Amino acid sequence: TPTAVMVGIGRAAKNGILIKGGDTLEKLASIKNIVFDKTGTLTTGKFIVSEFTAIEGEEKEIQNIIYNIEQHSSHPIAKSLCTAFETGSNHLELSNINEQKGISISAEIGSNIYTIGSSKIYPSAEQHDLFVLKNNTLIATLNIGDELKINTSTIISSLHKSNYTTTLLSGDKKVKCDNLATELGIKATYSEQLPQDKIAKIETLTKTNETAMVGDGINDAPALAKATIGISLGNATQIAIQSADVILLNNEDLNQLPKTMQIGKHTLLTIKQNLFWAFSYNLVAIPIAIMGLLNPMWAALFMAFSDVIVIGNSIRLRYKKIF
Repeated sequence: TPTAVMVGIGRAAKNGILIKGGDTLEKLASIKNIVFDKTGTLTTGKFIVSEFTAIEGEEKEIQNIIYNIEQHSSHPIAKSLCTAFETGSNHLELSNINEQKGISISAEIGSNIYTIGSSKIYPSAEQHDLFVLKNNTLIATLNIGDELKINTSTIISSLHKSNYTTTLLSGDKKVKCDNLATELGIKATYSEQLPQDKIAKIETLTKTNETAMVGDGINDAPALAKATIGISLGNATQIAIQSADVILLNNEDLNQLPKTMQIGKHTLLTIKQNLFWAFSYNLVAIPIAIMGLLNPMWAALFMAFSDVIVIGNSIRLRYKKIF
């Protein structure tokens, strides 16, 4: 068993997959349901501001305020907003900065309180991704664009063919999540989920089937820790990486995910084969030895031969075609 686990972890590492511990590798074989975060996991996380509307105040001034406030957030959208509004910006003195994960970030500038967040801070019939408030008064709206990672549709399809159930669990808006799920063929979708909602949903899913959670953000970290197996990406936030059991180092696509699952399955298969051989050998050899029909020298030789077979079968995992 230790040899098979060592070879499995080594093969995973060779394919850019870091697995934390042998027990993780064995648990991978039991996974039935794979839950995906949306932003930065299924999509690139490289957002663009597709629409900006200043409702009250100067456009450049509001953009400068957004730039200064969002610098204090690690969310992928925040980084994209900073990139979009960096040109022509100037430093502003901020105080009482407060970020509510998955909802908003706010700060005081002078005597005014500015808040940037989702529809949870400003329920509106209009479909916008972000709202900017000044002292609880709407001053601007933004729409954000994102795109799927390379081959995401193909990878999800391959997981379905391998009999995995897939689920989308995201803090994004329902319309966007539903559209993405339809495009990828994901049947179960849970949108507008806060970190605590994600934990509750993962707990529910793991009671039914062994569940892997794939995510990359701060909001995903608790869910990654709660899932049977937490899977994160190489460019994920530090807390997500620490919470995960598996790290996929290729950030451009999820091609390593099916490989991870296959390595887990074949490692467990190898362990079972080794145990079967060891059990069969002992079942036959021990009674023969007890009856005195087996010379001790030959018994020692056969025992060594048994070990060679087990080790050889484990090493075979390194070279066998599994994907």
